[in-house]
Amino acid sequence: MNHSNKQERPIVRFPSRGNASFFDAVKAGVDQYFKSNDLSPYGNINMWVKAAVMLLLYLGPYVCIITGVGDSHVWLFLGLWFLMGLGMVGIGTAIMHDANHGALSKHKKVNTVVGHLIELIGGYSVTWKIQHNILHHTYTNIEGLDDDIDSNALLRFSPHRPLYWFHRYQFIYAWFLYTLLTLFWMSAKDFIQLYNYRRYGLLRKQRISFKKAMLQASLLCIFYHAYALVLPLIFSGMPWYTILSGYLLMHVTAGFALSCIFQPSHIVETSAFEQPVEESGEPHMKNSWAIHQVLNTADYAPRNRFISWFIGGLNYQIEHHLFPGICHVHYRKISLIVKNAARTYGLPYHVHPTFLKALFAHAKMLKQLGRK
Repeated sequence: MNHSNKQERPIVRFPSRGNASFFDAVKAGVDQYFKSNDLSPYGNINMWVKAAVMLLLYLGPYVCIITGVGDSHVWLFLGLWFLMGLGMVGIGTAIMHDANHGALSKHKKVNTVVGHLIELIGGYSVTWKIQHNILHHTYTNIEGLDDDIDSNALLRFSPHRPLYWFHRYQFIYAWFLYTLLTLFWMSAKDFIQLYNYRRYGLLRKQRISFKKAMLQASLLCIFYHAYALVLPLIFSGMPWYTILSGYLLMHVTAGFALSCIFQPSHIVETSAFEQPVEESGEPHMKNSWAIHQVLNTADYAPRNRFISWFIGGLNYQIEHHLFPGICHVHYRKISLIVKNAARTYGLPYHVHPTFLKALFAHAKMLKQLGRK
């Protein structure tokens, strides 16, 4: 596509917060929490211990695979790949995610280096930051702007997307498609996004050319598949079909887990899914950005310490969307401040008591979106 075919995405504006706004109140409360407890909003020692555990969960089994330690039994071998899948989830949600939001460390270079762990598990930091940091966090659940709900035609994640007859069954087959998430990500998604982001001028805003981004994404794709699949095929003593089965098991595990972690936070009945309105030719939202985030986001399993630890506090999604620059180790404490502020300003604070109930809520929404 030549330069003349580029088109900017429409700039959708949020109204001013106004005086004594909800966000001003909740931010003041959170700032006071850190000040009164003499805490840094960045990661602490617990965060770095977790980072080490997640890296070991991924790299430890990998070393066993390529050194032949796991060759004694096929189930042991496949179990190592399963652990690598969990390690992918842990690295993506509990380390890389914070780093690419600039929340892991007060040192920008540290965040940059650690943020590149996304390349270790097969992604590309440039496209991830555009999709997640810019589009999803700014335009949450807004059709045409939030790439997280802009799925293929098989899945309908928004009431504003076209409805087809087969969506009636998406609450059943979606769970299978979720297992393909990272396989699609590692093979095609980054390249498709690069073409789209060039068309919308988003690569230029990241100060990277399309040619350079395509070269980087291609080399990283080759690097990932070389170490994650080719080296095990060369050095492991297991048959090629067993190795391929393990590789697929790793991605099925990671894809399904990541989908189950993120989807119940936004694709649920309580989400508002507001669309921009146009006045004087300029699209804008009815609510301020902070209120929009609260209306389109839900927490879950707030009392489950293990889930919160393993998935990087992403069960506190409301807190994360309001304060992406704060490390997730603080979300549990500041959630009380956010909840009280929402109550004071008459805003809903959506939370599912357990992870299982959150998944049921997502399934219910998929079923609802599959009907008129």
